[in-house]
Amino acid sequence: MTQPEKDSTSIHSPAAVPDEWFSWKKKDLDAAESVARPSLSYWKDAWRRLRKNKLAMAGLVFLIILGIMAIIGPMISPYSVIDQNRPNQFRPPSMDHLFGTDSLGRDVFTRTWYGARISLFVGLMAALIDFFIGVIYGGISGYKGGRTDSIMMRIIEILYGLPYLLVVILLLVVMGPSLTTIIIALSVTGWVGMARIVRGQVLQIKNFEFVLASQSFGTKTPRIIRKNLLPNTMGPIIVQMTLTVPNAIFAEAFLSFLGLGIQSPFASWGVMANDALGAILSGYWWTLFFPAFFISFTMFAFNVLGDGLQDALDPKLRK
Repeated sequence: MTQPEKDSTSIHSPAAVPDEWFSWKKKDLDAAESVARPSLSYWKDAWRRLRKNKLAMAGLVFLIILGIMAIIGPMISPYSVIDQNRPNQFRPPSMDHLFGTDSLGRDVFTRTWYGARISLFVGLMAALIDFFIGVIYGGISGYKGGRTDSIMMRIIEILYGLPYLLVVILLLVVMGPSLTTIIIALSVTGWVGMARIVRGQVLQIKNFEFVLASQSFGTKTPRIIRKNLLPNTMGPIIVQMTLTVPNAIFAEAFLSFLGLGIQSPFASWGVMANDALGAILSGYWWTLFFPAFFISFTMFAFNVLGDGLQDALDPKLRK
């Protein structure tokens, strides 16, 4: 007796498979793809989180525009930063002079962007010098530890205890007011904060397995600091640099306001604010408004950017 033939279409036909099976299969495939998808690197994930911070991104955009205008602003202006034109003094903002003119008939638009160039240069140079000195000093102190660390930290405490403003003024009096003198004066004790931050970070990670492995292979101290320790401390270092720049900008403006920084006829935001003191009482508000505005908003932009970077680079907040 022959067996009845099985209907092959009943087994292999897609119509015989429930629709729920396809939905479950699709979910499994999506889950597998999400697992197989390469994860974001630390820096890419930090950039992704920074972009979500609208205030920090607004500060970054402002600083980019400020940097571009500091470079091209004095170039596109038809007026010189130092030429005086007495008949044109105290002209209000207009199409001929976008930011008006000052007491000597100089174009405030040109002088404002030239002052931005000076302020940003001083801030960035001070931050870079603090970075190199602070990272090297703090890295060696934290990695060596023991007696070396104790001696190096006592030196930092002595420098930290010196009156900052007094040191700056003494250097400016001895060396004479100039842009180079301001940068040197700001860097004499400015690196102390960076060194302490780097030392604290190095103390935390110097006993990790990858550092101990490098030591066991006989790697020299400078290479261990450069290859193993510093890359893992760049987050706090970058945040500290974003906070060093506005402090240096404000210090330069303050010293120039007191007459200890950039000297007239060259422009600085502090010099422009000093020149505008008498004019503001007479109602010429634009002579003080523009330098004060850019000092305030530049410091605000750097601070909100620093706060955003601190959150974006914090590994505890990484998802």
